[in-house]
Amino acid sequence: MKKKITIIGAGNVGATAAHWALVRKLGNVVLLDVMEGIPQGKALDLWQSGPLDSFPGTITGSNDYADSAGSDVVIISAGLARKPGMSRDDLLAKNVAIVKSCAEQAVKHSPDCFMIVVTNPIDAMVHTAFKATGLDKSRIIGMAGVLDSARYRTFIADAVGVAPSDVNALVMGIHGDLMLPLVRLANVGGVPIADLLSEERIAEIVHRTQTGGIEIVNHLKTGSAFYTPGLAAVEMAEAVLTDSKRVMPCATYLEGEFGISGYFLGVPIVLGENGVERILEFELTEEEKTALAGSVKAVSKQMEATGM
Repeated sequence: MKKKITIIGAGNVGATAAHWALVRKLGNVVLLDVMEGIPQGKALDLWQSGPLDSFPGTITGSNDYADSAGSDVVIISAGLARKPGMSRDDLLAKNVAIVKSCAEQAVKHSPDCFMIVVTNPIDAMVHTAFKATGLDKSRIIGMAGVLDSARYRTFIADAVGVAPSDVNALVMGIHGDLMLPLVRLANVGGVPIADLLSEERIAEIVHRTQTGGIEIVNHLKTGSAFYTPGLAAVEMAEAVLTDSKRVMPCATYLEGEFGISGYFLGVPIVLGENGVERILEFELTEEEKTALAGSVKAVSKQMEATGM
């Protein structure tokens, strides 16, 4: 039996995630949205690309959560997107109500699902969904570090002049300006980037990673990134659906790891058929601990603002 993936929110991120899920041949997809006609039209368009790409799954557009019943993975991308001059925190008040409703309805029809939250501000929104659904902490995560690390790796690869796939780099912490792109662990084919790039160049790359989202928003003017966020969410879903034991940085509920408890924060985890199967904890430098503490402080304020 094919796996079932429901994507809530048929905007740019959701529709792109649906496309990637089909291309990756992950199973049957349901694209769900409150706007009548939007998920149906986009699903029909994607379905008709099957003969050209030879994917085996089907895609259904719907406004009814009943069509999502029995989903193995639910991806929540519904919510408002950023515009120039807006921070991710500016979206919190409106998106918390949207995510709460989506998560509750999704779990009502798919109580055993694995949930991935993409809506910004991600760390606060995954907390909202966690509280609203009662899902076990191993069954719900936020998409942030996969996207941020992809940006980090891209910028490093460009600076060094190598294939992005040969760059290993990790971003931890909040999905925001206080995120922590780890420099000492970043390498190109095993060679530390500190041996390949100047401190000034590395500092520029770190800053560009931290502000990577708003850079795209400022170009687009009327929306935010969607190609890579959509793929990042599907990468996470694929790890669960295929039990591939992928190591990815995701917003995960911490209970003492890295000295942090009671918060969703981006850390490296092992993703498999049981969801979050392990958190890869390692010793941080004092500077890194201080940076991560800044993320915790910011996430704490976001969580309080959700009222959940």
